[in-house]
Amino acid sequence: MYTTCMFCQRSLGANEVVEAFPVGRRLAFDAGKGRLWVVCRSCERWNLTPLEERWEAVEACEKLFRETRTRMSSENVGLARHPEGLELVRIGKPVRAEFAAWRYGDQFGRRRRRGILRWTFAGAGLAGGVAVAGIAGGAVGALLAFEGANWVSLLNYVRPSIRFRPEDGLLRRMSRSGVRETRIRPTDDDTLFRVQARPQRFDITTAEWFEGEDALRVLRAALPTLNALGGKARTVAAAVSEISERGHAHAFLEQIAVRSEGYLREGVPGSLVRMPGPVRLALEMSLHEEDERRALEGELWRLERAWREAEEIAAIADRLLLPDGAIDKPDLC
Repeated sequence: MYTTCMFCQRSLGANEVVEAFPVGRRLAFDAGKGRLWVVCRSCERWNLTPLEERWEAVEACEKLFRETRTRMSSENVGLARHPEGLELVRIGKPVRAEFAAWRYGDQFGRRRRRGILRWTFAGAGLAGGVAVAGIAGGAVGALLAFEGANWVSLLNYVRPSIRFRPEDGLLRRMSRSGVRETRIRPTDDDTLFRVQARPQRFDITTAEWFEGEDALRVLRAALPTLNALGGKARTVAAAVSEISERGHAHAFLEQIAVRSEGYLREGVPGSLVRMPGPVRLALEMSLHEEDERRALEGELWRLERAWREAEEIAAIADRLLLPDGAIDKPDLC
């Protein structure tokens, strides 16, 4: 049983309500199709659970949903809040567009609100810091405070905080600056597309092309950063329409590289950052739905691997936050 989000590598939390599946603070389930997701409360992505961990938990969620008094329901979707804090999302039989708009509207809407709050507080903090420094040190103090804030922002921009691991097993790291250089182009073979990324090694930024599963890994790592501000309801609706016009997510992925010719950055085609907002959101949605399509068609080993990679990368990130010598110390108790 996995406890880390496969997308943002943060903890999914725990619950003491569903004995068969004590992971997560928000569970979404479709009893008719036997599907169970853990909704990450950090990035709002839906983590589809492995098949063998699903059936008893779905039955338990259905029972809990019916017994919970605090709930809201439409014809197709219901939301219930258990007294112990667990949230249950019950999926009925919505049409595809309605379900996608509801599901991703929650995700990208919350992401947008968080982004706006983050920038608002950052701006207020900068203004306050400059004002205090100005009072304490005059114009020189205010200038130093402003320059210090700029340096912190720049360091966050170039810090290699985005990680993915391709088939060769070597962990790649990208900065927010490097992610903006990501490109997508068609291929001459049966793969969907190829992706160019710029991973960082020490102070060197190198361009690498990835195809097949590795190309999908790059996009899964890069798109949440490029879509950091999420989208308004109408932007999400436009993104859903982008997919619906092509029938399903896989068809959208097949077409996106062909359309990339028009997304130019410095005269070079295929730039993700030059895509219109709805198209970029639709690409992120499609990747998520493609993962679920494969899992539901029997390729559960891909799902298992994605979860394991998320756990592994999260463990690496956790160790980076610990002081030297804090790992592998003997238990003195």
